[in-house]
Amino acid sequence: MIDQATIDRILDAAQIMDVVSDFVTLRKRGVNYVGLCPFHNDKTPSFYVSPAKGLCKCFACGKGGNAVHFIMEHEQMSYPEALRYLAKKYNIEIKERELSDEEKFVQSERESLFIVNNFARDYFQNILKNHVDGRSIGMAYFRNRGFRDDIIEKFQLGYCTDSHDAFAQEAIQKGYKKEYLVKTGLCYETDDHRLRDRFWGRVIFPVHTLSGKVVAFGGRVLANATKGVKVKYVNSPESDIYHKSNELYGIYFAKQAIVKQDRCFLVEGYTDVISMHQSGIENVVASSGTALTPGQIRMIHRFTNNMTVLYDGDAAGIKASIRGIDMLLEEGMNVKVCLLPDGDDPDSFARKHNSTEFQAFISEHETDFIRFKTNLLLEDAGRDPIKRAELIGNLVQSISVIPEAIVRDVYIKECAQLLHIEDKLLVSEVAKRRETQAEKRAEQTERDRRIAERAASMPQGEQAGNMPAPNGDVPLPPEIAEAGYTESPFPPQEDNYASFIPQEGKEGQEFYKFERLILQAVVRYGEKVMCNLTDEEGNEIPVTVIEYVVNDLKEDDLAFHNPLHRQMLSEAAAHMHDSAFIAERYFLAHPDPIISKLSVDLINVRYQLSKYHSKSQKIVTDEERLYELVPMLMINFKYAIVTEELKHMLYALQDPALAHDNEKCDSLMQRYNELRTVQSIMAKRLGDRVVLH
Repeated sequence: MIDQATIDRILDAAQIMDVVSDFVTLRKRGVNYVGLCPFHNDKTPSFYVSPAKGLCKCFACGKGGNAVHFIMEHEQMSYPEALRYLAKKYNIEIKERELSDEEKFVQSERESLFIVNNFARDYFQNILKNHVDGRSIGMAYFRNRGFRDDIIEKFQLGYCTDSHDAFAQEAIQKGYKKEYLVKTGLCYETDDHRLRDRFWGRVIFPVHTLSGKVVAFGGRVLANATKGVKVKYVNSPESDIYHKSNELYGIYFAKQAIVKQDRCFLVEGYTDVISMHQSGIENVVASSGTALTPGQIRMIHRFTNNMTVLYDGDAAGIKASIRGIDMLLEEGMNVKVCLLPDGDDPDSFARKHNSTEFQAFISEHETDFIRFKTNLLLEDAGRDPIKRAELIGNLVQSISVIPEAIVRDVYIKECAQLLHIEDKLLVSEVAKRRETQAEKRAEQTERDRRIAERAASMPQGEQAGNMPAPNGDVPLPPEIAEAGYTESPFPPQEDNYASFIPQEGKEGQEFYKFERLILQAVVRYGEKVMCNLTDEEGNEIPVTVIEYVVNDLKEDDLAFHNPLHRQMLSEAAAHMHDSAFIAERYFLAHPDPIISKLSVDLINVRYQLSKYHSKSQKIVTDEERLYELVPMLMINFKYAIVTEELKHMLYALQDPALAHDNEKCDSLMQRYNELRTVQSIMAKRLGDRVVLH
């Protein structure tokens, strides 16, 4: 891991103007600079760079951050990769913390597998270009498919001769270990312990990770060279570095285009991706002939919310593949479908048309998935009432997984018209399906909780490798979890907050607004002294923003609702007595990119804490009036969070199960009464609130 001192040096050296200027033409406007946003199709400059703050932001699409965030977004890199990119740019030596022996072994093994894959890629490319069979068989195949030399080079295509062990012998001769050749799947070992090439007699398609590393290979058989081989494609097996369900072919070459176009095309095979790139359409990936997996969907969803699936018109293939699209809907993505003309797949269609023609065809013929599925199944069902009933059930299932209620309602109304049935029927069926899905999720959560509870109660030596709770969560005590408290995603020593308020979907509540404003004050001014207290001896004790917020919450046994906000406040509290601690700097340079990105938003948002004018109309800044601003925010937050908590506690107390558990009921009633007392005190301090008993 990169140590914090090195991260600080990188952030000190990386001037935002210098970094952004590598990718965007900027012009001075006042104290800032402005240019066309690289993250969307910007026609009027809306991307601002502030050298003074070291931040950038697009006021159209909202993307931006510091130099590291810009590189992460623009180059689609992870946080450590972006740091290394900037370190290389500014000639900064990366110093990483000492790894444990186990971490060193795992890291070394992973690196070895990637090194072997890089050697294999170079070997296959060299054979394609310089070997007689590579040129006459492999290169001839690619050129017959219409691939240009620059495209062949871009996708690092290659060829493996029909010798069963030529690659294996070359790799061993070059000093690569047999175990790594087998672990990557490039070779396999026969019963008599001989090493054989997996991809002999095939053209090679390297598979790249999101960051461009070669993680696996696909090989297509060429009939003339490999007679009698029945399997058309052979792919690398699963390994320590390759998990097929988490990879998409072409994502490395498509990621920037997907972000810029805000849409991703999904096709089936390697050649579909390559041909579309050659025709000028780069925002395309392939599932490599398998159904989409949750991991692949999440990868696409990182870059866009919009997906268009391209089909070649084969009815059987379409019906088989649409079953997996429900996962896209469940993820909240906007899914469209486009059928290509009969006899064409994306590969052949791209070879016949340029980018403009291809895009125009898609725009004209694509339709949203629910409408497409309805029409497809209607055609198949005809007038058969049983098949029509099955069709309705099939559509209801797809609609029920859509998370947005408004989108579900729109599709229900549209499907009711297409099917000539009452929309009330579809509403009822969708509600039943969603209720069933919720029950299943609840049951799974309860099973996970019980498993974690049993694991935690086992003697230390009997726990399977100190097995963690599901999803990395630490379960709450059973009496709290069963009563409906929200599970916390942080370890108990850092975050033992439990609440009856549901964790999700509360961002619009009043308490959440004040919580975010308080955190904004902590990030901006956390180490600043906001007031002085006098101790018993008459000495003045300075109180910082962080100290005030932490102690004020602790006084009423309250906490922030959002787990990320709690974590940030906890870290601020841990450093509040460090003389060199500067909250803004600390959180902007935080190793967790989610926290550093949130900090940028809190520092850079238009939503200011307040603006106050004196009688002379002189603007008084937030920093100058922290002594009154922070207490005002705290009292408003505490009143709002207590009011919301009481409401949800009442829901919990109405649970019939509690009536049979006097101890639990008494405990909850005691906490309820305590919060009512706190609420009354808050109301008196606010002055304009009335609490009815």
